[in-house]
Amino acid sequence: MNLSEALRVALRALAANKLRSVLTMLGIIIGVGAVITLLSVGRGVERYVTDQFQSIGSNLLFAVPGQLTSGGPPRTRANTGSSLTMRDVMALRDTLRVPDVMAVAPEVSRVAAVKAGKREITPQIGGVEPEYAAVRNWVVEAGRFITPEDVTAHARVAVIGQTVVTRLFPEEENLANRTIEINDVAFRIVGVLQKRGGSGFGDEDNQIFVPITTAQSRLFPSRTPSGDYRVSVIYLQATAEDRMEAAASQITDVLRETHSITYSNDDDFSVVSQADLINIFGQITGVLTLFLGAIAAISLLVGGIGIMNIMLVSVTERTREIGIRKAVGAKRRDILAQFLLEAVVLSLIGGFVGIGLGASGAAAVSSLQSDFQTFVTLDSVALATGFSAAVGLFFGIYPATRAARLNPIDALRYE
Repeated sequence: MNLSEALRVALRALAANKLRSVLTMLGIIIGVGAVITLLSVGRGVERYVTDQFQSIGSNLLFAVPGQLTSGGPPRTRANTGSSLTMRDVMALRDTLRVPDVMAVAPEVSRVAAVKAGKREITPQIGGVEPEYAAVRNWVVEAGRFITPEDVTAHARVAVIGQTVVTRLFPEEENLANRTIEINDVAFRIVGVLQKRGGSGFGDEDNQIFVPITTAQSRLFPSRTPSGDYRVSVIYLQATAEDRMEAAASQITDVLRETHSITYSNDDDFSVVSQADLINIFGQITGVLTLFLGAIAAISLLVGGIGIMNIMLVSVTERTREIGIRKAVGAKRRDILAQFLLEAVVLSLIGGFVGIGLGASGAAAVSSLQSDFQTFVTLDSVALATGFSAAVGLFFGIYPATRAARLNPIDALRYE
């Protein structure tokens, strides 16, 4: 029996019991659909995390106080009062010492109470310099950003995010020269930032930026014993993507020198690149994607067991037919191939329907959040379809073998 004839007979046998065939395929349909949906969501999470990190700036490096440890906050060396200061910022701006760094943007960041009339919120307050906007890709929608004159004059001016606008001034459009109070200190609004949206870092629009000198002297005064102002983080922009590793090495050397760290001691700071963060979170989301796919694949195994069960019933029902086939010359391999093909056809039809179900599920997940997009990739479709065919083949082997081994005389006598 050639393949086309075997396929025709298999489809005719499955069509003879349509409801049973559909119910048998249901496990495969749900399994393939679940695998594709969850893998697509996993790919979407990976892309989402990457986009969020890339949106905060290009070719970025971060210098933070203390040694970053897994599962906890930065850890500082004992009894050193480890911190980053404006002295470190000035050293990192020396292009002779860090030639691969094109911009340095320190930030002093705290959560503080902000009032406007009777309304009060607690957004993130960032004391920054003019370079901060370019380094972190912030765009001013109305007004202006912090200027060098603001920093020099310790000016009490503020640039606010869209969430702050919505919460403090829900019915006002022109906010020029409006006043807000940050920790009971009056600030004049000089700019409104373009909407950025939520991210893995929280609501980035729930922020207010003020001159770093004003934050250090009026809002969050904090100095080292030597009198240097502390900073929360230093953002550094490398000259090119392929120079980020060299820039990180230069930054480390400068900070070790300014902190008087000897060769035998550990750093009391951490320098992390944007690529490092993307890779770390990419590994986490990659493992999560595989885990979700493995969970969904369990339903494929359940569907395979259903195929085995139905094929065993089919062998019992068609025992006499098998006897007649053998009596007229069908060989054992013909019977084996016939029932194996039926099992694989069941799985493949279920797999193709499952692809459509999975794509629909992925689209439904994307529609739940406007800035999140799932990705139905060719490898996930091929994996789910191939796995479904393998399940049908594997779970069809025993029923097919049982049918092929039937004695033709006993089969003809079967009632």
